[in-house]
Amino acid sequence: MRKIINPFSSAWREEYNCIGCSPQNEIGFHLQFYDTSDELIAGWIPEKNFMGYPDVVHGGIQSTLLDEIGGWAVYVKCETVGVTQEMTITFHHPLRISKGETTLKCRLIERKEKQAILHAEMYDGEGKLCSEARLTYYIYPRETAMKRFHYPGLKAFYEEV
Repeated sequence: MRKIINPFSSAWREEYNCIGCSPQNEIGFHLQFYDTSDELIAGWIPEKNFMGYPDVVHGGIQSTLLDEIGGWAVYVKCETVGVTQEMTITFHHPLRISKGETTLKCRLIERKEKQAILHAEMYDGEGKLCSEARLTYYIYPRETAMKRFHYPGLKAFYEEV
């Protein structure tokens, strides 16, 4: 398993304040990602300020987390930038704050010329699947990703081995 480096945190500090992955965002999730070669994974510890019902993480927060890991899968598995085109979420069980650290997983299902199809899952601290999403991203040509979105290229996401 390889840790994925966040190259955006130093590239454009002033503008970069992503709620999902920016270490500078005071109210963000501060996600860090790992690549198992088959999928990306991330851990997240839910807090009470992300509740919908008592002890339950709001569905919109879960959606945001699933979307965020999907975006990072596009960075490293498709080697470009993408924007969410469609997202279908199934909520299986309440994601309880009291269950502790959650695990997010995402894998690339299919890559087309202008689309990436991914599958993301969220597990509670006891390993129970709580929500999952099928994500379709519109993906930009690499040159556009580099010019318009500051995509640094795949090497920037990994330490040299």
